[in-house]
Amino acid sequence: MTGNNVPLLTFPPGSLGSASLRSAGDAYNEDDDGQASSVKRWYHYLPLCLVIFCLLIPHPSLLHVLIHYHLLVLDSPLQFTIHLLTTYTLTFAAFSSLIVCVARDPGPVPDPKHESGDGEDMTLEDALMAPPPADDYLQPGRWCKICWAPKPERAHHCSACGRCVLKMDHHCPWVGAKCIGHRTYPSFVHLLASVTLLALYIASVNISGLWYAFSNPLSMGEVTPVHMLFLAFMGIVVTMIIGSFFGYHVYLILTNQTTIENISSFHILRHLPPLPPSKLSSPPYEHELSFDQRRLVRAAHRSVRMYDIGWRRNWAQVFAPAHNWRMWLARVLWGGACVGNGQKFPLNPRADEMLARLAEELVKLEQDRG
Repeated sequence: MTGNNVPLLTFPPGSLGSASLRSAGDAYNEDDDGQASSVKRWYHYLPLCLVIFCLLIPHPSLLHVLIHYHLLVLDSPLQFTIHLLTTYTLTFAAFSSLIVCVARDPGPVPDPKHESGDGEDMTLEDALMAPPPADDYLQPGRWCKICWAPKPERAHHCSACGRCVLKMDHHCPWVGAKCIGHRTYPSFVHLLASVTLLALYIASVNISGLWYAFSNPLSMGEVTPVHMLFLAFMGIVVTMIIGSFFGYHVYLILTNQTTIENISSFHILRHLPPLPPSKLSSPPYEHELSFDQRRLVRAAHRSVRMYDIGWRRNWAQVFAPAHNWRMWLARVLWGGACVGNGQKFPLNPRADEMLARLAEELVKLEQDRG
């Protein structure tokens, strides 16, 4: 033996928790589809540049219409001022929430080693005498096999960002290739609302101007109606696209769902109670289910909403109640912030009953198939 303490085996940093330690085909981690590099290239910001361009491109035409129609033709400084203040207020609101979505972290998952306080290593005696953890990370979907770390409730791993995000809604390339999560979701909804209202307002102003131009063809020049037609068409298209997306997210807020939870029917399998002995695992994996069982799960997914606690409380969970003028100002300017730390959420009181009924029907279908 030599005097140097040379280890027999060495591992490169980050090798633990890699693919060699991950089990393949985990049906409960549908969002954990591989870890990609979190380094962003210049082309990742092209969609964000397109969003900024689309927010700015109507303004030259809009100023032309406001000056040559409302000031010179209608001779109405009041309408000119109202339309100018309204459009630029909505534009400022859209840019403020966009900046928050780009600059703010969507929801960092806390390191469990630093939650206890000093962060020192726990001795064997302390580990044996310690109380059980509040979260059972042995449950399906509560441990990230890519980050190799605990995954809080409703958190998901983003393969594009290479990290877990608290209450992840979706990965959005339009806000700088970042995730929309617990800390940025109110600003994202605020952005959709601001853009929808701005497009609707611009469209309504220019449609009324086009009506006046057709009724009085000699009252204004040839260029102004072209600008009006461009703004009206663009406003209608943006209102239909972004407005539909905004309406979808209002529905998600009122039912307390994320986009991932809404489109992933088989995520509710991880919440099922223990099944009686059968050929199915407990809880069952997606690939174990027959066609009839899959159809049953999809039908149940439309009614079993795990976190739906009533539309008023659902809304207050996303947009925190404003108790002072600062909170109201934050909500108006960029959407404010969600309630809580993004790790624990109240459950639907009827969810256990509906999940138990779903488990019974799945076992019954399995027995009929066998």
